[in-house]
Amino acid sequence: MFQLSFWEKQSYFTGIDVLVAGSGIVGLNAAIALKQKSPSLKILIIDRGFLPYGASTRNAGFACFGSITELLDDLTHMSEQEIFDLLLRRWNGLKRLRSLLKDANIGYEGSGGYELFTAPDKNIFIQCVEKINFFNKRLHELTGHKEVYKVADEKISQFGFKGVDHLICNRNEGQIDTGKMMKALVAKARTLGVEIINGIEIEKFEEKENEVTIFTKQGFDFKTRQLLITTNGFAQQLLPELEVHPARAQILITEPIENLKIKGTFHYDKGYYYFRNVGDRLLIGGGRNLDFEKEKTFDFGLTEQVQNKLDSLLREMILPEINYKVEQRWSGIMGLGSSKTTIIKPITQKIFCAVRMGGMGIAIGSLVGEEAADMIINK
Repeated sequence: MFQLSFWEKQSYFTGIDVLVAGSGIVGLNAAIALKQKSPSLKILIIDRGFLPYGASTRNAGFACFGSITELLDDLTHMSEQEIFDLLLRRWNGLKRLRSLLKDANIGYEGSGGYELFTAPDKNIFIQCVEKINFFNKRLHELTGHKEVYKVADEKISQFGFKGVDHLICNRNEGQIDTGKMMKALVAKARTLGVEIINGIEIEKFEEKENEVTIFTKQGFDFKTRQLLITTNGFAQQLLPELEVHPARAQILITEPIENLKIKGTFHYDKGYYYFRNVGDRLLIGGGRNLDFEKEKTFDFGLTEQVQNKLDSLLREMILPEINYKVEQRWSGIMGLGSSKTTIIKPITQKIFCAVRMGGMGIAIGSLVGEEAADMIINK
């Protein structure tokens, strides 16, 4: 069994006020907010991976404001107030992230987004067009921006798409460099005095009157006054009672493409497929709708079914008649549920959680982290 040395125990694992489980977007933002609000707190973040073990460094880098087909689908099971409250959270969360880290440090580009409609999507496109004025009016009230959504069919030939009949532009969509964002968050947290240790996995925890004992799979245990769980897609592994399940997302990126015409972020098929430029490369992801149950997994990995679909979309619709090579493929694990609302709540007197980002971690992660910090401080 591994044993901590005296020096390790004293320096890293003694006198912890708040232990944050999960070094992703929410965990880092929560730790930063805690330190800003109460600088004397000793805060330790741990993560079982050598990098954040989920989606924070493995996502596509979308600002996730929301496509119009997504909003139409939401209207079938959410109230209008719930939808616009969620959009406002996305908008305010992204503004908070940009203010905290600055655009240059996260590679933010507000180049807008587009949703693609093919011939079989004719009816849903008509429904979207009929709702554009309705959504634009409400979003103008929330964001101050006019014409958030508009038809942009003139851009189809400019982007070089094949088999695409219509585009709807979303001016509030943007993209970031996920790696830059996470490095900036880590640097900000460490500047404030937050300790971050990777490669530690929690096996179980036990709460007593004044503390929580953490038992690790590495074979040692330590204590903290409070525990915040931010493991999102993996939350059920620590808190089985939570209504949040994993959802794997598969992604690929090409090698640089000379004179790439595609700039911005794009959604297709109700958002189940998404792509963007990364400089002069093309990144595409999605496809879990091909087999929801198979992609409802804690396991990283790629499937032939999904990868073949991503390849065919690139070859036949997005980059027709363009020579390109795929450079890299990977996957990430999101946290979803029957509701799009996040779970930010105390589990016990000393244990808290902030999970279920619903694939919107970049947009709302900063805000959720701050709300988790407020929850802990005010407890």
